[in-house]
Amino acid sequence: MASAFIYIVRCADGSLYTGWTDDVRQRVEAHNAGRGAKYTRSRRPVTLVYAEVCADKSAALKREYAVKHLTRAAKLALIDKAQGNFYNLI
Repeated sequence: MASAFIYIVRCADGSLYTGWTDDVRQRVEAHNAGRGAKYTRSRRPVTLVYAEVCADKSAALKREYAVKHLTRAAKLALIDKAQGNFYNLI
């Protein structure tokens, strides 16, 4: 199993948040408990809409940086292309 993932959650206000983790399920739970990123604390609940396997933390950080710099439309296209196929990763 991979040691790192990048993920995108949809916040209650419709905005998207991208992050990296070694445990997607635990990280989404942390966001929803108010222990996640400062950005998501006031935008709960969040829903996982995308996750991607990365080889290691370094690769995940690089991919996270790239995804964070995508336009909203490009992020939505990435999410649509995955169509929920990431659930077997978590």
